[in-house]
Amino acid sequence: MWKSDEGRNISYWQTSEEGVAAERLADSIETDVCVIGGGIAGLTTAYFLTKTGKQVVVIDDGPIGGGETARTTAHLSNAIDDRLYRIAKWHGDDKAKLAFASHSRAIEEIEKIVTTEQIDCDFSRLDGYLFESEGNDDDLDEELDTAHRLGLEQIEMVDRAGLKEFDTGRALRFPNQGQFHILKYLSGLARIIEQNGGRLFSNTRAVEWKGEGSPRVKTGDGRIVKAGSIVLATNYPIMSKMFAKLPAYRTYAIGVRIPKGSVEKVLLWDTGDPYHYIRIQEEDGYDVLIVGGEDHRTGQANDGEERFRNLWKWTAARFPSAEKLLHKWSGQCFETHDGLAFIGRFSDDEPNVFLITGDSGMGMTHGTIGGMLVSDLILGRENPWSEVYEPSRLATQSIVEAVPEVIKSTVPFVDHITPGDVSSVDEIGKGEGAIIRDGMSKIAVYRDDEGKLHKRSATCTHMGCIVRFNSSEKTWDCPCHGSRFGTDGHPINTPAMSPLAAVEEET
Repeated sequence: MWKSDEGRNISYWQTSEEGVAAERLADSIETDVCVIGGGIAGLTTAYFLTKTGKQVVVIDDGPIGGGETARTTAHLSNAIDDRLYRIAKWHGDDKAKLAFASHSRAIEEIEKIVTTEQIDCDFSRLDGYLFESEGNDDDLDEELDTAHRLGLEQIEMVDRAGLKEFDTGRALRFPNQGQFHILKYLSGLARIIEQNGGRLFSNTRAVEWKGEGSPRVKTGDGRIVKAGSIVLATNYPIMSKMFAKLPAYRTYAIGVRIPKGSVEKVLLWDTGDPYHYIRIQEEDGYDVLIVGGEDHRTGQANDGEERFRNLWKWTAARFPSAEKLLHKWSGQCFETHDGLAFIGRFSDDEPNVFLITGDSGMGMTHGTIGGMLVSDLILGRENPWSEVYEPSRLATQSIVEAVPEVIKSTVPFVDHITPGDVSSVDEIGKGEGAIIRDGMSKIAVYRDDEGKLHKRSATCTHMGCIVRFNSSEKTWDCPCHGSRFGTDGHPINTPAMSPLAAVEEET
């Protein structure tokens, strides 16, 4: 149940090369709802809507379920990633309690879907533990005090997490968390959606949408999907201007072989910055210890192999049962300016367009919350979380807390006046890329495994930052707002919609 690319030694969750669905959009069509994005947010939305009889079309520019959702470590948790005490500080106690309740409900809803639809996806309930790490700025005592003030008495302080071989030190125990195999789950959702009349289209890139009047989505090959409502359920919502609210981060994960049953099944998170997150995946004859962390702003580091080594060293030092490294991969997530996702109507001017974004390290539950909330809005039903996740809400952080993210997004603009990474293409090895200065321009040059050079403009087509090479993923990543491009220049992650410009070769 892993997809591998031996050339890059990268692997991540996947069921097959084609994902869970491969129908192609043959003709322009009409439907009640068009969902853009075939990850957990999009398929959960489609599931709830088709259960009520709505006609739903889901389109994705790659395999259904083959995007960033496939790269999750699939924790299902109500332990808020940005901490309850910060959410209470920024949003007030009532909304903090609602946020916690929404994640709890998301886990319950996933469990209900798994049971009702008989989806075999390794779902299980288990305890989660938040433990302290050296040099952290989190306060477990303040988190516990806030939880109890909100009436969440089930959260308790323990002397150590429930592990025999790794003494975490004191930790907060969050009972009744969950985990599952995400692609097995999405395969089940896709099956039910199609049984209910929904249609899934892979390799169908949305390039434009219009919300006012008669909503419609235009695809890359010029086909049109007319819909009563549109749901933007991609990692970053296309054709939006939310990049200042959604800093993009690269996160890394490894899968380590351990003897079956040698490490207890729990979820673990530490308070480091960046923090570590740990879980177990059972396989035939052995277990896989999945450890993630080493996050950094997208495009602002190119040391993936070192980060994988750091994860392995961290793991080996704490889990003596670790035998060997089996898998390693990375993924992209978007944080928000105030710790909560953006879920709801896109704007007052486009009341029939909805978005789900800003997973903030909790993509599986945020995506499920998004499916429940957006389907309620489309169906005209009240939802208690509407105001909590309202996309148009104003920032609640202080300027001191917000400024560092703004700086991280603007500093890379100086790349326009710096030299290139190398002075000549002769310095670029096979399977590597580098930026070359050509007069006043910068060129992104990649040399493939056969030695052929691929040249594109290094200027991101979103807002003009200079892209940087990602050696682990073999992509060009924008250090300002998280856009990513293939070595041939095609866009992989928005906000950029257009490919890196071609470079005219001298004759």
